[in-house]
Amino acid sequence: MEAKSKPIADSSEWHWWLLVAFIAVLVAGAASITIWRNYHQLQNKVLHLRTPPDGVMQKYSDALRISTQFFDVQRSGRLENNHIEWRGDSGLQDGKEEHLDLSKGLYDAGDLIKFGFPMAFTATVLAWSILEYGQHMEEVKELKHAQESLKWITDYLINAHPSDNVLYIQVGDPDVDHKCWERPEATTEKRPAIQVNISHPGSDVAAETAAAMAASSLVFKNQDARYSKSLLDHAQKLFQFADSYRAVYSESIPGIQDYYNSSGYSDELLWAATWLYHATGDGYYISYVTVMHGDAFADWGNPTWFSWDNKLAGTQVLLSRLNFFGLGKEISMVENLNLQMYRRTAEALMCRVLLPPPKNQKTKGGLIWVTEWDTLQYSIATAFLAVVFSNYMFTSKTPYLYCNGKLYESMDLREVAISQADYVLGNNPMNMSYLVGFGRNYPQYVHHRGASIPINTNTSCEDGFKWLNSRKPNPNLAIGAVVGGPFLNDTYIDSRNNSRQAEPTTYNSAFFVGLMSGLVTSTHVVRSFT
Repeated sequence: MEAKSKPIADSSEWHWWLLVAFIAVLVAGAASITIWRNYHQLQNKVLHLRTPPDGVMQKYSDALRISTQFFDVQRSGRLENNHIEWRGDSGLQDGKEEHLDLSKGLYDAGDLIKFGFPMAFTATVLAWSILEYGQHMEEVKELKHAQESLKWITDYLINAHPSDNVLYIQVGDPDVDHKCWERPEATTEKRPAIQVNISHPGSDVAAETAAAMAASSLVFKNQDARYSKSLLDHAQKLFQFADSYRAVYSESIPGIQDYYNSSGYSDELLWAATWLYHATGDGYYISYVTVMHGDAFADWGNPTWFSWDNKLAGTQVLLSRLNFFGLGKEISMVENLNLQMYRRTAEALMCRVLLPPPKNQKTKGGLIWVTEWDTLQYSIATAFLAVVFSNYMFTSKTPYLYCNGKLYESMDLREVAISQADYVLGNNPMNMSYLVGFGRNYPQYVHHRGASIPINTNTSCEDGFKWLNSRKPNPNLAIGAVVGGPFLNDTYIDSRNNSRQAEPTTYNSAFFVGLMSGLVTSTHVVRSFT
């Protein structure tokens, strides 16, 4: 897997914004101030918000309905209301040796391992998408489906946290798994469960799981209060575990380094604390991300790309929500200044995607480009953050974002998101949809074990590789999969052996579900999470 995202170069106006923020605090002149509750009152300009192009709703509605189905494709366990005809029960014995039921959860990609780190991140992003755009999902009858997919993960995560300082973070042996090519329903190899604990801690994976549970507790708060409280209790205990025993989980467990090697835990601690503030309203978590650890962990002024391994950009946008709309409580002058610095760093990322190349590296076809490994993760994640930030600007009546001497409206950010969404859906030099099942031309050779093997085939570990190497298209449709995507020259090689381009992931799908949900209607008014 790729290393932690490298910082994006500072925007040219960063120091100017920092000076403005500092002067604003000096002018306040009090030991504590109220964070901006009505930012738009500071603006004296008349808003002129453009309307997105007509006819976008149906396309994005269809894409949303398709993309949510990949979570069904990836389910482990005893399947309920199964809509994927080529999938069946699998992983039923997972966790039994530890006297736990770890049968649920999702396989992360095209293999048969349940990696807890990306699974928890998938849950966090999916929960965030539901919290921001649940009403949009409801309009296209996908809200319940998304909630069920989320609960399939959180049920697993609850069982994976049997005591305060123990978290099971993996089921299956990836070295063994990658020597096999078989359907999950047919595998007979041993599937050990691996944990982090006090002796072998993992702050990154524990904090990410805490973030997933805190965000999900908000999703289920008005539906199942007891379940929501259970999630929140687990989240708080996991955060305490992550913060008290600080270590990188892939250093504690070296065997994970070839698969989901983490490059740090500070971003996950901030990410988890931010979600815990939203879920609890406890000022301790605001203090944690600002006064206590902002200087050490936040890397203000150096925006990075949002991914399974780097949560800083997501944290900055999520904390910007508080800066746009207020906490509803008094906070200290330093806390306020630091929250503004999170927002300014988020704005620097928004400016980065708004500015033309070479400031913002894109393919000739217009795709935001970061790396050739799982290219679309970064493009879609950035587009998701752009549409969220655009909605924050729109609802708060913030008319402009200042970037490199130019003024941009919220609609400009939305157009960036639309450009990335449309690229994925086929408006690209290959004229290919990178969402499997959408349009007429999409990948036929997805790097995915279950999709590549006929359902009536009795295949064991090693003899299944004939299906990996087969020249025939996949017999089963991995519907909703978002593959890794094109190279920098906008080309895509449709081959099962081309895992860097052809392998889908659940977190790609979570980002895409959020993006489609944000674009499914022309405008959106931000609502409270609670």
